[in-house]
Amino acid sequence: YQPAPLSEKTLPDTFVVQISVLYKVPVIYSIVSGDGKGYFIIDSSTGIVRTRKNFKLEDFPVTFNVRATDSSNPSIFNDVSVNVEAIDENDFPPVFPSSLLEERLEENLPATQIVQLKAQDSDTGRNGFLTYGILSGDGLKFRIDEATGILYSTASFDYEEERTEYQVVIYAEDDGIPEKKRGYCTVVIKIID
Repeated sequence: YQPAPLSEKTLPDTFVVQISVLYKVPVIYSIVSGDGKGYFIIDSSTGIVRTRKNFKLEDFPVTFNVRATDSSNPSIFNDVSVNVEAIDENDFPPVFPSSLLEERLEENLPATQIVQLKAQDSDTGRNGFLTYGILSGDGLKFRIDEATGILYSTASFDYEEERTEYQVVIYAEDDGIPEKKRGYCTVVIKIID
C-alpha cells in the first residue's frame, strides 16, 4: 500500500489508508512491525489506519506491516506493508547571513563580478531551492545570476560624473509549496576613485 503523502503538519487522528482483505470469515487487523515511533493506529475490525500523533519529518518515510489474522484461527494470517511519506511544508523563508552588505567598486572597470550572495533556507527539496533577483536599484547598472546569486555590474562607473553610491535590494525566493517565500538583502555599492 502506498497512500497519498501526508503533510508534516498532519494532525493526529487523520485518515491514512484502509487495508482490506477478501476472506471468508472476519479478520482482525493489527500493526505488527515498522512503526517503532508509534505514529499510526489501525482499527482492528475495519482496517482503517489513522495517525496517532504529530509527525517529525526526519522520521519519514515510514514503512510498517499490517497483519490480517483469521478471527477464528490465529495461526492463519497475512501481512502487507504500508509506506507513508511525509511532505516538507514550506516553513522557512530564505535568510541572508547579513541584511546589509557594503561593497567597494573601482571606477572605469568593465562589467565585473561584485559579490556572491548566499541565502540559507531550512526547508528541504523544492521548498529550499533558491533563485535570486533584484527587487530595486539601478537595473541598468547591475544584474544578478538567478542561480548562483552573483551580483555583477553591467557597465563601468565614472566617479566624477555619476553617483558614487548605489543601493541594490536583492531577494532570494524559494520554490515553495503552497507559497513561495522571500528573504532580502541590501547591497550598498560605493564607487571609488
